[in-house]
Amino acid sequence: MKSIHRILLVLTVLLIATTLHAQTVGGCDDSPEDPTVVLALVGTAGALLGVARSRWAARRSKDGK
Repeated sequence: MKSIHRILLVLTVLLIATTLHAQTVGGCDDSPEDPTVVLALVGTAGALLGVARSRWAARRSKDGK
């Protein structure tokens, strides 16, 4: 069941990134948002998710012992 949730999470992130990329197809000059900022937000979200996941795992192993 966890693998299904992970697959859905990855697909959701990819779809969001694809949608945001589709807004900038015309180039940076036509786009009101900065693609670098979008990339930074996606990267930051991924980093925070990794840190939160490791903390949750540490907390679970601590509580389980």
